[in-house]
Amino acid sequence: MTTSSSSPNSFLIGIKRHALLFYDYFTQYAIVRVSYRGDFVISLLTSFAATIFALLFVVVLFQKTSQLAGWRFEEILFLYGFSLIPYGIFNIISLNLYDFGNTYIIEGKFDRVLLRPVSSLFQVLFETFRIESVQEIATGIFCVVYASTRLHVVWTLSKVGLFVFFGCCAGLVYISVFLILTTVTFWWEDRIGVHPPVWNVIAFGRYPLSIYSGVVQFFLCWIVPFGLASYYPSVRLLGRSVTPEYAPLVPVVAVAFFVLALFLWNAGTRHYSSTGS
Repeated sequence: MTTSSSSPNSFLIGIKRHALLFYDYFTQYAIVRVSYRGDFVISLLTSFAATIFALLFVVVLFQKTSQLAGWRFEEILFLYGFSLIPYGIFNIISLNLYDFGNTYIIEGKFDRVLLRPVSSLFQVLFETFRIESVQEIATGIFCVVYASTRLHVVWTLSKVGLFVFFGCCAGLVYISVFLILTTVTFWWEDRIGVHPPVWNVIAFGRYPLSIYSGVVQFFLCWIVPFGLASYYPSVRLLGRSVTPEYAPLVPVVAVAFFVLALFLWNAGTRHYSSTGS
């Protein structure tokens, strides 16, 4: 009785502890980051400008055509906006993943992480943040709201819940894919890593999958599932019909990729040997 009852309690205590640690990590980093106001404002404006310029491409595209694979401008804008939300979530906590090989493995800072009585992955993800990427989430929500108004989408409580759920699942897909790529550096030390080519694939998930060939669609659904994470939830939320309907598989794929990422991370930490620096 004691063992069975203490297990749920210890689990809840662990969640509370990590939630408080996350709060401390984020608030302390945010205070330091925002204290350099000029640098922060410039970074925020630069990030926002990059988002707007990419969005302007969609606007310019629809100056030449009225539809794209049967999708109107407002529908593409909805899809584009939805895809920005998980992208922003990923960007906020991805800084250490992108620099992991150089900062933690080659420079030997992973030794310090392993000495602390906290999950190594938790530390790597939440020691630093790209706070200015909050604008990507805000811009994505604005695009979704604007497009929804033009399309007369009715937002019921259940649809809002579905929107949040799909957004979190998509964010988990982004994080898991790049975490899997990050684990490569445990076996192959490289300052740049294998992230850049896959980073460019993100843009493919911002458009209807029907504009791509079957091979590309398969790649964007099951190999690097950025398309699956953004396209099918958007189809469901817009009330469009598509065959096959993969929206129910989005959380399944998100969990599967996250489990794989955790497995590779744990295997990598066991394989890791100190640099001795």
